[in-house]
Amino acid sequence: MTPEQLKASILQRAMEGKLVSQDPDDEPASELLKRIKAEKEKLIKEGKIKRDKNETEIFRGDDGLHYEKFADGTVKQVDVPFEIPESWEWVRLSTISSKIHYGYTASAKEVGNAKLLRITDIQNNQVNWETVPYCDISLDKLPNMQVVKNDILIARTGGTIGKSFLIQNVTEVAVFASYLIRVQMVVGNVSDFVKTFIESPNYWVQLQEMSMGTGQPNVNATNLSTLLIPVAPIAEQERIFSRIDELERNIQQYSDIYQALEKLNKEFPEKLRKSILQYAMQGKLVPQNPNDEPVEVLLEKIRQEKQKLYEEGKLKKKDLEESIIYKGDDNSYYENIPKSWTTVSLATIGKITSGGTPKSTEPKFYDGDIIWITPADMGKQQKNLYFSDSNKHLSVLGLNSSSAQLIKENSIVYSSRAPVGHINIVNSLYTTNQGCKSVTPYQVNVEWLYHAIKNVTPYIIKKASGTTFLEISATKFSEIYISLPPKEEQCRITQVVDLLNQKISQLD
Repeated sequence: MTPEQLKASILQRAMEGKLVSQDPDDEPASELLKRIKAEKEKLIKEGKIKRDKNETEIFRGDDGLHYEKFADGTVKQVDVPFEIPESWEWVRLSTISSKIHYGYTASAKEVGNAKLLRITDIQNNQVNWETVPYCDISLDKLPNMQVVKNDILIARTGGTIGKSFLIQNVTEVAVFASYLIRVQMVVGNVSDFVKTFIESPNYWVQLQEMSMGTGQPNVNATNLSTLLIPVAPIAEQERIFSRIDELERNIQQYSDIYQALEKLNKEFPEKLRKSILQYAMQGKLVPQNPNDEPVEVLLEKIRQEKQKLYEEGKLKKKDLEESIIYKGDDNSYYENIPKSWTTVSLATIGKITSGGTPKSTEPKFYDGDIIWITPADMGKQQKNLYFSDSNKHLSVLGLNSSSAQLIKENSIVYSSRAPVGHINIVNSLYTTNQGCKSVTPYQVNVEWLYHAIKNVTPYIIKKASGTTFLEISATKFSEIYISLPPKEEQCRITQVVDLLNQKISQLD
């Protein structure tokens, strides 16, 4: 149950007379309605309000059912939304109100003789009167439009239909705008109870039934006046308010816990993925097999492949350099890996390639079929292991005109700026802009290498620098260390990580 649902449930129980106990010594609501009726007659005689020709009276019959008596004497059964205690009464909103009418039509101004309160000025049941604009209104219209304490304002159209606000204090002369309906109670001490009802679920049910308009839902003053409202004895109303105030503190505590739990649930899958990845790269996810080909043999195969590529002119001499931290070397960061593993730089086990961008003013550079990857393209595909396609493709002319290089399929692309950390495997020939680095692996399992680089991404981000945006240079990227297991274990790690990620995806 969400905090909103909890509050709605409490308000509904309050309106059903189930939140606090009834006291037989309380003056019944029928006496309150008599006083309201008498006060209304007084206002009519004084010419302050007009008689409502459509006003009705709702009463409970001897059979326990509710009936409504109309001005012409007609009596009809009325279906009330729910049962209420014997000491309560059902009424139409018009019965307990003196006015239900629309607001003033005017343009908002920086200066004027009255504040113009609009729907947009009401946020979280509050109004910042300092930011409410002004308007001009003639002095003869002002008395009928000026907001006063205990007014209830209700939005009558659009996405905020039904939204309400109880005026409790007004620091300046103010009127209400035309997209609001004002409800003024005959006696002010009923306003709080009516406002509480307006926040309860049944109000919204009735409002939905009476709202009109296909393109933009709206409710008019006439329909609003027919709202069925339960009225409790005044003494019980006070007990209800007191109990709701007590529960509000509990609701806030519940809301804080609920939000924390929602955040935990939202973050849990990704945190679990990271935890699994960390275990995998520490050699704790799958068991080591003494029959696996030693990692030293793998390193020798990598040296041989790099030497061959160098002799073919596909690598530079600096690419033959390697950086290896063997078990037992003085490096505490990697001391917890299995004895059968070692630690190497990315450049030791993969060719690092940067990208480039052809001139954007040359359409012929972009009319080819070579995938050209940018960090923006990658950002849309981070839920996928493999990169699918990019927004732009280069021609051979475009590739040759820039520092972009054609990169071998089954390489890893990594966004090195804006932002640092997007990563995918590309299973076709491609190239990138300067915001990406690529790793073409030697001998190692490409999916394992993907997971290994992803695991050290927080460390890569720490090594990045820049003022406008962070960037990891090709040199620093090449020097990033990862722990290297035997080839067979790389495959076992990949299988288990992929299987667990499939299960975790069901939690997203």
